[in-house]
Formats: sequence, C-alpha cells, structure tokens
Amino acid sequence: MICSVKQSVITPTINGSDTIFRRKNPSAIQRSLILPSLNGNKSSKPVLSMSKPLHVSKVESFALSKPQKRSLITCNAYEADRSEPIEAPEVKSEAAKKVKIGIYFATWWALNVVFNIYNKKVLNAFPYPWLTSTLSLACGSLMMLISWATRIAETPKTDFEFWKTLFPVAVAHTIGHVAATVSMSKVAVSFTHIIKSGEPAFSVLVSRFLLGETFPSSVYLSLVPIIGGCALAAVTELNFNMIGFMGAMISNLAFVFRNIFSKRGMKGKSVSGMNYYACLSMLSLLILTPFAIAVEGPQMWAAGWQTALSEIGPNFVWWIAAQSVFYHLYNQVSYMSLDEISPLTFSIGNTMKRISVIVSSIIIFHTPVQPVNALGAAIAVLGTFLYSQAKQ
Repeated sequence: MICSVKQSVITPTINGSDTIFRRKNPSAIQRSLILPSLNGNKSSKPVLSMSKPLHVSKVESFALSKPQKRSLITCNAYEADRSEPIEAPEVKSEAAKKVKIGIYFATWWALNVVFNIYNKKVLNAFPYPWLTSTLSLACGSLMMLISWATRIAETPKTDFEFWKTLFPVAVAHTIGHVAATVSMSKVAVSFTHIIKSGEPAFSVLVSRFLLGETFPSSVYLSLVPIIGGCALAAVTELNFNMIGFMGAMISNLAFVFRNIFSKRGMKGKSVSGMNYYACLSMLSLLILTPFAIAVEGPQMWAAGWQTALSEIGPNFVWWIAAQSVFYHLYNQVSYMSLDEISPLTFSIGNTMKRISVIVSSIIIFHTPVQPVNALGAAIAVLGTFLYSQAKQ
C-alpha cells in the first residue's frame, strides 16, 4: 500500500520507520534525528517526498483530539522492493530456537540410553554401585574444572550463600543417584525405569502432605494409572528383587526433594543450567566419597577390579570411562535444556526419554518381558504423560 500524508504546517522527509510528533505551536518544532529535514515555509500543497514508496505495517495511538500525547503515529514500514518485512529475522530466530530444542532433546535421549547401557554392563561385571556412582560424579567434576580452566565454559560467579542453598539439593541428588545405581545393580534397567516413572506420585504426595499444596482433581486422577501400572509391572517382573525395587522407590523420593529444594533455594540465582549442574556434581562428590569408602571400601574395590579385568579384559576400563562421561553429559544437557523450555515440555521430554531407555535396554540385554509386564509399563508411562498435562 502506498501511503500519502497531508499536513498544513510542515513537510518532513521520512526515511524508513519514523514517529511524527505534533504540537500546538508549529514554530516550536526543532530539528532532530526524528525529523531530519524541515521546511519552515508554508505551502498550500505539501508533498511527502521519499525515494521509495513505503508499506505501512502497523499504526498505533492515532488520536487527533489529544495533542498532549507524545506519540501521534507510530509507523513500522518496509520498502516496496524488499522481498520480506522487517519482522522476518524474529521468525527465523523462533525457528532456530525450535531446532535448538530438538537437538537438545535428541542429544539428551541418546546420551541417556548410552549411559544406561554402559552403566548396566559395568554393574554386571563390577557390582559396586557406591564406587560407580562416585566415579560418575568425579568424572563430571573433572570435566567441568578443565572447561573452566581452559575457558571453554564461563566460570560461574558464586558465593557462600549459593553453596549454602545448594547443599540440601546436593544431599538429595546424592541419595537419588546412589539409590538408582543400587537398583540397577540388582534388577533390569527396564524395571528400574518403570518404577522411576512413578516419581510424579511421590511429588504430589510430598507436596500435598508436607508442603500443604493442593492440586485439581485431574492431577490426582492421573496418579491412578501411574501407581497401578508400576504395581502391575512389579508383580509380574520375572527377576524381581526387593533391594532393586526399594532403590528405585528411594530414588524417586530423593529426586522429588531435590526438585523442591532446587526451586526454593535457586530463585534469583544467575547461574546457567550447565554450571549449576557442575556445582551440584562437585558438592555431591564431596558428600558421597566418605560414605562410599565406608560402605564398600578400597579392599572390596581392588578385588572386584581384578575379577572384572580378568573376565572382561581391557574393555572394562572403557566401560567405566564411558558410563562416567555419559552420565555427566546427559545430565548436563538436561539442565541446559531447562534454560530453553518450559517445565511442561521438559516433563514430556523426560517421559519420552524413559520410554526410549526401557525399549532400548530390553532389546540390547534381551530382557524377558511378559505381556502383562509390558502392559503395566505402558500404563505407568501413559499415566506420567497424563500427569504432566494435568499439572499444567
């Protein structure tokens, strides 16, 4: 659309997107960047001169009866010979953001699947979950210290108050991490993740009875398939083990408290997701190391290490390194994705991640699954998805 403007007092030359200010006294108008050229001579036929016609895309605050307002017309325009309007870069940035989130999700799921495979291989040959958990945290902490020292990653600015608020989060994270590893050392990976899909039930119960929060009825109803599916999967599990089952349940409870402490303590903290998880790993490592030594100890580790090397060979060292590196990477990517997406999207992504881990572990380890057991797993995962929708 070609726009023409008539004015009885002044004739400005407009370039691009300008704002025209109108005052009661025309002689008081001064030259400025907004009106680059003014002609003080009065003319009966004023003309708007410009090198190229303008397409008007937006008009705001057009009120001739209120001269006291600063802005009379705000005009966003683009030249006639341009192929796209000025909003196009925003559209491109939105598309780039969606691609970035998709890459985060794909990387998160792939790293998690690889970690669970190598972690189970290590635990089958070296059944010492406390040391395995410690090595995972130690590897991630070392990787981040090197990244900060070489300036690959920006060093976080922390203070005593930051570490003080992080401490209860680290305690809960440590308990949840060790409990999950203990569970996977006793039962199949798929069974551990089926039980861990019941975490929303713990979240609602803790929030309701300890924090006094209330939820709509749809949230409580979504817990029925979660609890029922987990119970059905546990009853029909061929290789059921009570320690493995309790480890997964304790892990659920610990991670619920981790999320609660994290939400309460980290409000207003300007630390990126990647650095936040790095600090969490380091503090968890300090908490876990003395307990790992007390529970298992160097003598048991040395004997188990020799046995694993004699049975597996040098590949066992690679398995240890792989499970430690991939554990840190998949958690780091998940925390980085939280900077880009909403909690609901993250919850849905976490549900899909659990499905990929369950299916891939069953295929790789040839885990025997009864139809009723598979039905229970499907119901539990579906309940988790319904919970994320109802919670929103």
